[in-house]
Amino acid sequence: MTNLQRLLLEIQDIDLDQNELAIYLQENGLNAHDEYNPSSATNKRNIYKTALSILESIANNPSLMKNYKLDDMTVTDFHENLLNRIDQLERKIRQMKTDDEEQTGNVFMLFK
Repeated sequence: MTNLQRLLLEIQDIDLDQNELAIYLQENGLNAHDEYNPSSATNKRNIYKTALSILESIANNPSLMKNYKLDDMTVTDFHENLLNRIDQLERKIRQMKTDDEEQTGNVFMLFK
């Protein structure tokens, strides 16, 4: 599985061009056609950061900030729900470790 395929798993039902997705991946330090390494915490974190970038781009679209009504179905608060998902993803990224942090653990020196 490549980084691009893994990103597509994370952002299902979001239709973007493959070139756009490759640029998002490059901005977060990943090559679209490199092999995805699931055991690398840094690689996984960068995939989530890329998904976050994509969601933030979608949230910047003003036409999505209004409520829609189609026949008997109403789609409301799309923008609010999108921002909630962005906040959840940011929190998850902050709590994730990188490959460098895995060796040190959660201990820090208060006094030296």
